[in-house]
Amino acid sequence: MSLSSTPGDINTPAESIEKKVYSVVNDLTQYLPITNDRNRLGFDLYKYVIGEGDEPLVTIRNAKVKLQGISVEELAKLITYRLKSLNGNK
Repeated sequence: MSLSSTPGDINTPAESIEKKVYSVVNDLTQYLPITNDRNRLGFDLYKYVIGEGDEPLVTIRNAKVKLQGISVEELAKLITYRLKSLNGNK
């Protein structure tokens, strides 16, 4: 039995690329209603941005997130556009 508390949010600087990628995904709550789906997708897209993951279309399909009011292809285009607007991205 562990006496440690559960982990909280990790505080990263607002200007970090990780925080920016997560905010891109968190701005899409109307399409991604489940918080855990947004967190997983944010992590996967962060890996993509740093060169270790798949492109957004593949990532969204593989993540099997619950979408609302948008197709996988449309969401991938939207996320790709928003990621390109980040500084220092592909």
